[in-house]
Amino acid sequence: MSFVQAILDRCKERGPKPVLHEVHGDGLVATSGDALLANVASVRGLLRAEGVRAGDRVALLAPNSARWAAADLAILAEGAICVPLYARQEPAQLAGMLRDCTPSLLIADGDALATAIGREWSGGRVLTYERAFAAPSVERSEPAKPDSGAAVTIIYTSGTSGEPKGVMLSDANVEYMLGVTVRELAKMTRASRSEDRVFHYLPFCFAGSRIMLWSQLHRGNPMLLSTDLTRLQQELTVAVPHYCLNVPALLERIRAGVDTKVAAMGGAVAPIYARAMRAAIDPAHAGSFERAALSVAKRLLFPRIKQMIGANLEFLACGSAPLSEETQLWFQSIGIPVYQVYGLTETTAIVTIDDTHNVVPGYVGHAIAGCDLKLSADGELLTRGPNVFIGYWNRPDATADMVRDGWLHTGDLAELDPNGNLKVLGRVKDVIVPESGHNVAPLPIEQRIVEAAAGIEHAVVVGHGRPFLTAIVSGVADEAVIEKAIRATNEALPHYQRIRKHHRAPEPFTIENGMLTANQKLKRKAIEQRYSSAIELMYR
Repeated sequence: MSFVQAILDRCKERGPKPVLHEVHGDGLVATSGDALLANVASVRGLLRAEGVRAGDRVALLAPNSARWAAADLAILAEGAICVPLYARQEPAQLAGMLRDCTPSLLIADGDALATAIGREWSGGRVLTYERAFAAPSVERSEPAKPDSGAAVTIIYTSGTSGEPKGVMLSDANVEYMLGVTVRELAKMTRASRSEDRVFHYLPFCFAGSRIMLWSQLHRGNPMLLSTDLTRLQQELTVAVPHYCLNVPALLERIRAGVDTKVAAMGGAVAPIYARAMRAAIDPAHAGSFERAALSVAKRLLFPRIKQMIGANLEFLACGSAPLSEETQLWFQSIGIPVYQVYGLTETTAIVTIDDTHNVVPGYVGHAIAGCDLKLSADGELLTRGPNVFIGYWNRPDATADMVRDGWLHTGDLAELDPNGNLKVLGRVKDVIVPESGHNVAPLPIEQRIVEAAAGIEHAVVVGHGRPFLTAIVSGVADEAVIEKAIRATNEALPHYQRIRKHHRAPEPFTIENGMLTANQKLKRKAIEQRYSSAIELMYR
């Protein structure tokens, strides 16, 4: 039985009970198992009417919703290959992906998206949700049974180092990962209840998000879907989740927001909080005042902060990039453990996951069952297992370069402790070699700068082939704050890793201005190109 059949069967079992909830304003709009199946049947009817056959690519361009889940399942049930696209990405970039995978059909959520992509791409038909969900239904039709090694989806990489590549994931990849995810979630929750309240805001076009959606549908556990990213805090209040999947950028923002609110309270609260956090984050250097403040904060302050973030939160899962050690300790201190996962689109989202009984802040956990890890002579992480993708769409040379002798080369510099716990140091391609000849991984330095002061959102270290390292810093922090943060960072670094000059970016780094990828990673080349004049001035 394919995972699609298992999900549809579970929806049938749920019947009139909800399988998905959308958060709208101050309330929830439920979609039952029966309603989801009806929507799946309608989209399958459209696909057949449009002549879509097994193996054809069908692109899906829409924000998260219950309809997105139905369209995805319908495409897969017909044996077609679903190509999910990010609704907030530039149409010109999306058109490049479409020209690469040549879908026979694109389904878009509404006329605005359909028109925008239609201006840039004319290689296939573009239909809207309105037509897809009004099509005559396919009645009592079993889903197609794909070959276990055949592609069921193509997910495009973020393109941080060049043109995005289409990652082909097979039915076997997904089946394996769903089994892993369901087992790991059971370990993390450790609660005897009929249903978990799972809130989700990350786009389903990401591999990790898709696996989370399929996992919850597979286990018959309703998900609560964000519908307005500008109201995440309010939506969390409505959803009151037990857990949710996150990227580090959001957790850093939550921490910074709490720091700002507590500082504004004044009186005795702010100094108690500051001392308590120093003791919680660096207990080895805590004095008697800090330890006393921590004791008070654990009883009186931290429970209030946890209530403010999420009254029912039992844990947070975090992936896509390494989370700073300080932020992980911060959440742990207020009673919300953060479990990190590490993976790539090419590994069906996950390679490692934290052991809930042995979380080491700054590390991203141990290899999942059935997956092997090792380091190359240069410190690059290599992995193999049933989660490794079947190849890049139409790119055999890139596939052969990525997977050699059965080992996938992740492109990440890493460390493995004696217990097999993984720490990611940054991308191999991002390593900076200044004139001194030292190899410098920029990510740990950048994290230190961001952690050193509130108001610093991002830092980008520059200096390849240069006499020393410099940094481009974004955020609301002023020059004095940035200079102090860099001095504090430099104190703990060897001379060749110290930042000698910096440039304060006048704008934030965002997805919209091209400085961040869709999953909030730095687009280093784009940033260095945007600030090339400022960089030259720092070295003049």
